[in-house]
Amino acid sequence: MFVLPQSPSLSGPLVAFDFDGTLTVADSFTAFLRWRAGTTGWLAGLAALGPATARYLVDRDRGRIKAAAVAQFLDGVEALQLSEEAERFADQVWHRFMRPDALACWEDWGKKGAHRVIVTASPALTVAPFARRLGAEALLGTELALDHDGRVTGAFVGENCRGEEKVERLIRAYGPDVVLEAAYGDTSGDAEMLARAAHPGFRRFRQRP
Repeated sequence: MFVLPQSPSLSGPLVAFDFDGTLTVADSFTAFLRWRAGTTGWLAGLAALGPATARYLVDRDRGRIKAAAVAQFLDGVEALQLSEEAERFADQVWHRFMRPDALACWEDWGKKGAHRVIVTASPALTVAPFARRLGAEALLGTELALDHDGRVTGAFVGENCRGEEKVERLIRAYGPDVVLEAAYGDTSGDAEMLARAAHPGFRRFRQRP
């Protein structure tokens, strides 16, 4: 569980939100990598990812293609630097990135005293600035592996946080008997998490800023 300023203890109904495409209008990690690399760096990186992209078209392994993108665009970057860049990115894109109807639902659950957890396949490190701004009680996401100097290695700690892994992360965080009052998502990668919720919301949010 990624550390946020709020207490991670469960004190109200547990509500899980996917991040990319649910709370946002686009994939945040792809947007962050493009923003960070700039146009020239982005195009060069995509070209270098050609073999990995071709492999993905065959095996559809989202974790593998994501790891390849991390290695291409972030290998050797200090985690502290990456965190600072993620903060700047969130500040710049927030007003055009977050879905108004999703934010309204998020705030409504907050008023009801819910424990709101973001469960995302994107790296927790890059989603953390958004989670803090939202006032999330917790954040579960894909964890980037770091070397002994605190630099990104291009690998993950554990699995890509998608599909059944989302449920596994919730179980590890809240126990084997975890009960979701509600859950929201927008892709097949959220299906297992939505199936755990008393009130599942699939592609519930449509508004754009």
